Order: sequence, then structure tokens, then C-alpha cells
Amino acid sequence: MSFNATLRALALAPVLGLPAATAFAGDYALTIDPVRVETADFSRMGVGFNGSTEPTVLRFQEGEEVTIRVTNNLSEQSSVHWHGIILPPDQDGVPGISFPGIKPGETFTYRFPIEQAGTYWFHSHSHFQEPDGAYGAIVIEPTTREPYRYDRDYVVQVADAHPHRGERIWRNLKASPDYYNREQRTLMDLLSDASEKGLGTALADRAAWGDMRMMPTDVEDVQGFTPVLNGKDTAGNWTGVFEPGQRVRLRLINSSAMTFFDVRIPGLKMTVVAADGLDVQPVTVDELRLAVAETYDVIVRPTRAEAYPILFESMGRTAMVRGTLAPEGQVGAAPEVPPLRPSPLLTMADMGMMHGMDHGDMVHGNMGGGDMGGGSMAGMDHAGHVMPDGSTMAGAAHDENASSAAEKAMGDMTDGMAAGGGAGHVMPDGSTMAGDAHAGHAMPAGGHVMPDGTTMAGAAHASDPFYAPGSGLTPTAADGGKFLSYADLKAAAPLFPDREATREVELRLTGNMERYIWSINGVKYEDAPPLRLQYGERVRFKFVNETMMTHPMHLHGMWTILDTGSGQYDPIKHTVSIAPGTTVYTETEVDAPGEWAFHCHLSYHMAGGMFRKVIVEGGPRASAAPAAPAHSHSHGG
Repeated sequence: MSFNATLRALALAPVLGLPAATAFAGDYALTIDPVRVETADFSRMGVGFNGSTEPTVLRFQEGEEVTIRVTNNLSEQSSVHWHGIILPPDQDGVPGISFPGIKPGETFTYRFPIEQAGTYWFHSHSHFQEPDGAYGAIVIEPTTREPYRYDRDYVVQVADAHPHRGERIWRNLKASPDYYNREQRTLMDLLSDASEKGLGTALADRAAWGDMRMMPTDVEDVQGFTPVLNGKDTAGNWTGVFEPGQRVRLRLINSSAMTFFDVRIPGLKMTVVAADGLDVQPVTVDELRLAVAETYDVIVRPTRAEAYPILFESMGRTAMVRGTLAPEGQVGAAPEVPPLRPSPLLTMADMGMMHGMDHGDMVHGNMGGGDMGGGSMAGMDHAGHVMPDGSTMAGAAHDENASSAAEKAMGDMTDGMAAGGGAGHVMPDGSTMAGDAHAGHAMPAGGHVMPDGTTMAGAAHASDPFYAPGSGLTPTAADGGKFLSYADLKAAAPLFPDREATREVELRLTGNMERYIWSINGVKYEDAPPLRLQYGERVRFKFVNETMMTHPMHLHGMWTILDTGSGQYDPIKHTVSIAPGTTVYTETEVDAPGEWAFHCHLSYHMAGGMFRKVIVEGGPRASAAPAAPAHSHSHGG
């Protein structure tokens, strides 16, 4: 059997219920190929690894030194990024930062040590090849016994396959940001709102959204996709087999371009045992939200000899894919697919700090025509920034390398108000809301009436601290069960010493919806200086989401410690989802010299400018590959 055929057999082994093969020591081979994407809804050309739309699964052993030869069979440059893998910077696979990329017809050899275990994935970081299907999975077996038992082990990799190629989607979004919004508000919706809230409130609500050039249905930038599990849509019915009483490990990976999925298995509880590859203290839930680029490992234990549906329902409730867990002898069973649940609607709570999201002309300066390669921030007024309540914020807060004094100007508006103190912030309806409500943490008990007539609950009613109080996106489990929150995650064991951060860096997630430009601190990637970190420091990142979209932020090369208040047991991740209107804190031990990417993992947000180059200065000398110009990072995730 050829090596590629062996690799394909390894990829298929979990699907067929075969025992996982022992990891190879030595060489691995991948090809990046044109493939035909086939679903029940459409057929188009795309990109895949090893000539298949089914994700290739690479199986490594912790402690192994891997050599992976990647051959580009496309007619354009390509690359492979090893998402969540700790490795040397010149092996990270980001054109323009890590290396120049892989030219058509050429082979690039990656070599790096495997210093971790768990579930990860890989994908192209060039053009829009990842949305077109260039992704796969990585399973790394640990050198020591895992702290949980299981009898079956499956990779379940979800993606949002779209009938349009990525380049076409990007052009359409730039021409009309609501091009793919199939949930436009109608006259019937207005009449329904008037019946529920009163005509005056309904009209005021509609006017407020119109002024912002937004709609409460703007949950998903891109709709009209067909979700697939391991390359199969619902009709294809990906199936994992079991025997009643067995423990089944499901390695959930979201390789979508733009779509968050809520995952549940009706009739079964899921015990979460790992997040982004690293073990967590087990927590049992009925449903979880899988952000773009995240992974969760869950264990389920079906006791009855019946087929169970594995449901991945988009956060915007516009699409669903069903896979199946079936007993031996019932392969081919197709459990009923339930109807989609009602679509969530954004509220004014999801606007958060409205000054960061420009829904019309870009108030931060001349962004040119909005094209990725054009425009300049030369027109930005750095002397100060006028807030919606008329106050002024020091201009230095636009710079992620700003001094602590400048950062405090922003922090005074969002922090330190758990007891309900501090200056208020004027809302669009003229009322004042305690500043902490913007932070996504505790706010005073009671409520705040929003311009759409809804009430934003106080801290006593907040169901998830990682969503803005009163957010339309706060998840609830089907049938009233438990929905996983970041607050539930605790590391199984500390990975780093619990120490104070040496400094804080503020990253405001900003954008211009009308021009479909996304940015950090009001500056898109092409116009931004690198973010410089010092080897050995511990940096506290303060993410302030000033947009109405959720952004899964991914730092290459280093782990991200998510501040949940658990101290040394704070969970450690490679991707952190920042919900609208919230402030989230993370910390990073800066232990990887070199140049790295830091970006939103929504493909078209990254392409729109929500991206930074990170330069870690000092420390052990890192190897470096010649890099293309900084703007050539391409559009992968």
C-alpha cells in the first residue's frame, strides 16, 4: 500500500469503527488538489487534501519529530497552517509571515517536534482555499495515559460548504455586505413587532436599526451554505458505530469559514474533557457552542441499541447537519432531523460600545475605497475620539502598543464596576447605563430598557458572563438542559505558573459594516504596525468587541489563557470567541521568539483587515524563512 493510501486508511478508520493505527515515525505526505465538492444542494469545484473532500486525519505521537512533505497541485500559491500546534515560526505556514508560500507544482517540507497531545486541525492559509475545502484534522496521542476512558474514538469535523467559491463570496460582501442575509426584516415582521410592543416602539426600533445600517438578523454574514460533517451533508449521513454501554469519544472540530454551530445529541449527555486540545476538568452538558476554529473533545455513553442524531445547528438557525451514532448492525440508520429553532435576533445590548462599529462612513479616518490593498489611515485624528455620550477618549487608545495611561482611558469606561459604581454611559435612547454593562461581566441588579423595548437584565439575571447582559445571542439548550459556558471550563492541570501580567494590551475589535472592513483599534492590517511583545513577559490582552458580530480570535505560536476567574486553573486555548458588546481578558506567556499571526478566524473578517502581525523580540534565536511582503498573508484562517 502506498503511503498516501495508508494515510487515507488512517483517515477512514474512525468512520468504519476500526481501531486507531499506531502513529508513524518519519515522513508524512500531503497534496493540495482541485476537487469537486458534491452536496445534495450544489456541485462545484473546490480544494481538498489528498484529492478528497473528506478531511484527511493526520495521527501523530507526542514527542515525535515529524516531517511532512506538502505538494501544491493547484494553479496558485498555497500553504498549510497547523492550527494550535506549538512549533518554530518558520514552520507555521502563513505566507508573508512564516514563509513565502508553496508555488504551484512545488513541494515544501515541514519539520517540527510534536510537544503536545490532543485534537487539532490544519488548513490552507492562502487566498480563500480554506473556505473552499482545504482543511483536515490532527490527532496527537499522548505519551502518558489519559485521565478518562473511552472505547471508540471519532473525529467529527464540521464546515459550512457554500455553493459559491470563497473569492466570489468576498467580492459579493464587498459590493453589498447583506448580500447573503436571507433573514431580511419584512413588513410582516414590523406588524408582528407592533402587535407585541406597540406601534411607536416598533417604529422607533426599526428607525434605530436603520440609522445604524444594520438589522437585528445580522447574526451570520454568510448564509445559504450547506453544513457538512467529515465532508458529508445530512443526506450523506456520516455515521460512527458503537455497542451499547461503550464510551464514545467525539473530537469536535469547527473548520467553517464563518459559521458557529450549536451541537447536541438528543437523548445523550456530553461530557467535555478537552478544549482546543488540552484536557479540562470534566463537565457534563446537553449542548455546546462550537466557535469557528475551536475544538472540543466530548465523551458520550449510549446505553440503548438505537441510533442517535448528532446535530450541528448554526448559531443563526439558518442551517443544520445531522450525523449519526448507530449501534453495530444498524449502520445506515437515519434519525429524524428536527426543525430549526427560531432564529435569534440581536438587541441593543449586542451593540455594546457603539463607537467602534462604524455603520456608515468611517469616522476614524479615510479608509480609501475599502479595498484590502488601498486606503490609508493618514486622516485619523489621534488627538482624541468622541464617544456617543460626548466624552473624549485619548487617541493613544487606538494603538495596541499604547502606554498604560492611554489604556486606562478606555478601561475607566468598562472596568472596575462590579459593585455598580463608576461613570455611566449614555445609550442611544438617552438613558444612562452603568459602564460595567459593556464589559460582559457583572452589572448592577435590576434592568435597563433598550431602544427596541426589551429589558437588559442586571447581573442577577445574566445567564452567561461571556455574553452581554440582554444579548440576543446568549445560548440556551434545547429542552431546558445545560449549555456549556466558558465559565464552566477549568484546566485539568496548570500549564503555566500563576503570576501577574507584566502589562496589558487593549485590542478593540472594530469595523465598518457598510464597506465590509474589519479592523483592530480602528486600523486594518495593511495600515497597522506590528504588535511587539518581549520574550519572557506575560501579556494581558483586553479584547473589547465594539461590533455586532462574534469574533473568534486566534494567536499563532503561543497559548492563550482565558481569564474565567479560576486562577491557575483558567482554561488554556488557541482560539477565544469574543461575543458582541463584551470585554474578555486573556493572558499569554510570551515564550516563542519570531513573527506570528494574530487574527479573527472568520475568513472574510480576516480578509477585511482584522489581523495583526506579532513580533516577539528577544529570547533564543529562532530560525527564519524569507518572507513575502507583509500584505501577502493571504486569507486563510
